[in-house]
Amino acid sequence: MRIKVCGMTQLEQAEQLADIGVTFGGFIFYPKSPRYVFKNITTSQIRKLNNINKVGVFVNASIEEVLHMVDECRLHMVQLHGDETPKYCEKIADYVSVVKAFRLSDNDNVDWMIRPYMDMCDMFMFDTMGSGYGGTGKKFDWNVLKQSSIGKPFFLSGGIEPGDEEKLKEFVEEPVAKALFAIDINSRFELSPGVKDMKKVKAFVKGLTG
Repeated sequence: MRIKVCGMTQLEQAEQLADIGVTFGGFIFYPKSPRYVFKNITTSQIRKLNNINKVGVFVNASIEEVLHMVDECRLHMVQLHGDETPKYCEKIADYVSVVKAFRLSDNDNVDWMIRPYMDMCDMFMFDTMGSGYGGTGKKFDWNVLKQSSIGKPFFLSGGIEPGDEEKLKEFVEEPVAKALFAIDINSRFELSPGVKDMKKVKAFVKGLTG
């Protein structure tokens, strides 16, 4: 099972991800985030990271800014976590793989939400609805997804924490999980915003994939 660790701000930690079995590293290019990547890492340092699939996370940024950062940092994928329209996503997807994030509450109709984006994006991400655009550290009810026919690779996010390995293994057996592409973890594996507890990350990866 693929795993993405999002909100990376420490170069030395990003360099460790591949060695412990993580496939994707997420870098947040949203200045209002406490995990804003440029607080600690430069574009040059991100560009030179070549042992991990780099995902750039953007929130309502201009198309020009996103494409500039894709080039500058040599990003493999872009995650759009704001209110981006299908047309906006399509323009970015002409240039790089696009993951469109949706923030879910318990009664959302997922099929209805994703329909306008089906032909415009490469993948989806399902996260928990919160007051802002950042991670809430809380889970949404995965049963919302079980009622859907997503039909597109997706990341599962939102408050996933140490100890969830067995729940995730159970979810993987659900029909909707045929499209599950990767598990996304972030704040529940931190010592402070952007500083990961690598021992917890390593144990989680081992528990999920071992």
